[in-house]
Amino acid sequence: MNIQGQPFVADEPGSVHPQHNPLEFFSRDRAMQPPAYQPIYKTSVARSPRRALLSLDQSLGDITGPVFGHNDIGLLDNDLIRNYAKTGDPIGERIIVHGRVLDECGRPVPRTLVEFWQANASGRYRHKKDTYLAPIDPNFGGCGRTLTDENGYYYFRTVKPGPYPWRNYVNSWRPAHIHFSIFGTGFIQRLITQMYFEGDPLIKICPIVNVVPDRDAIDRLIAPLDVNAAVPDDCLTYRFDIVLRGRRSTLFENRLEGN
Repeated sequence: MNIQGQPFVADEPGSVHPQHNPLEFFSRDRAMQPPAYQPIYKTSVARSPRRALLSLDQSLGDITGPVFGHNDIGLLDNDLIRNYAKTGDPIGERIIVHGRVLDECGRPVPRTLVEFWQANASGRYRHKKDTYLAPIDPNFGGCGRTLTDENGYYYFRTVKPGPYPWRNYVNSWRPAHIHFSIFGTGFIQRLITQMYFEGDPLIKICPIVNVVPDRDAIDRLIAPLDVNAAVPDDCLTYRFDIVLRGRRSTLFENRLEGN
């Protein structure tokens, strides 16, 4: 059945019938989500809701989303080593980050927009409110974007960001990380998250990381070093797969994988 309770008519695998409404997304598994109110993460005290959350039905506007074409992406948008450089390459360890964007059923999410932003190799953002003493790199902007291919694959080049202090409690430091925004195929599938690096000793003492109650969920935020994909004499590589919410699906007796 579709979202309006009408019988669903099967199409050829992978096709999209314009007369069918899109299917709802799975409900969130809140056991893996951090509680909104976390005194150890000081900012959450003022930002967390004061009343119980309401569960709303998904509207057609929620389950449809923006569609991006390859023409919207510039040639250097996925190359943070070159997209802001003026007088030379940015300072820092050159790396590649790559992976796949999948839904909860393990299916690739093709042609979806992946945005990323980060501090420079010294741990400072190019932002007027960042007052950390570390220097700004004149050749590093710290943001970019790309689209996944038909198999949900993405990659980009950058320099490894540095850790930095933040005003949570005395001597609070953030581990090196990269921010991600993924649009998915519907507005309520959009995900904003952070990727950490394998072996960083600051991860286990970071108040933001440790508000996530599920240890396995934390591990999925940590990108392992992918030596086999490294570029000799150039870049190390980290693998970071991203899973978005999947869709509810009526199983057909002859297509057990769903619609």
